[in-house]
Amino acid sequence: MPTDLWTQFDAAPLALTLRVAVVATLLALALGVALGWLFARTKLPGRGVLEAVCMLPLVLPPTVLGYGILVLMGRHGALGGWLREHFDYTVIFNWHGAVIASTLVALPLVLKGASSAFAQVDRNLEAAARTLRQSPWSTFVRVTLPLAWPGILAGTLLAFARAMGEFGASLMVAGSIPGQTQTASMAIYDAVQAGRDDLALLLALIVSAVSVSVLVLSNRFLQRSPS
Repeated sequence: MPTDLWTQFDAAPLALTLRVAVVATLLALALGVALGWLFARTKLPGRGVLEAVCMLPLVLPPTVLGYGILVLMGRHGALGGWLREHFDYTVIFNWHGAVIASTLVALPLVLKGASSAFAQVDRNLEAAARTLRQSPWSTFVRVTLPLAWPGILAGTLLAFARAMGEFGASLMVAGSIPGQTQTASMAIYDAVQAGRDDLALLLALIVSAVSVSVLVLSNRFLQRSPS
């Protein structure tokens, strides 16, 4: 790798990638835990359809997902138009748009991990906690969540890795504006298009190293999840 490449290297896309991935993962974690518990512990009518809808981002082409976000949250969309009219705010060509796209693609991974983890928790331990006059919330926080946490965390780490690699939907919604909305995956694409193979390789190696580390951690937590 040429020495001058390091002096010209712009870390902004990597920094933005980490920011987007962290925010998206936290949002996916909150939604995924709530929905995972709902699917694992309740007999909600239409649960199968709702779960299938939540899992759609795993199988939908990124362009379809990006188009869906544009229809809903674009400047003339139902939600996007309302936000623009009342708050002069839009997610289009904004890094927040990349967060929304990344959250949607990361959510199924957290949801599946959380749902499976909650389903494997021993109900007898929860019943024992209730006999000690623990409230349902206290039982969840002190018993259910700690037992399910390894599986949830494994899914969350996978979601973080997925959010880091999000490209298609984010590009449609946020664009690839250097220093503003350009994430590492977009920077790699732009570098290849510009013939900067050395820069594309460097970025790809850095992103791959981070992703491998996250996957190794995820596998370790999966091995600790309750059986």
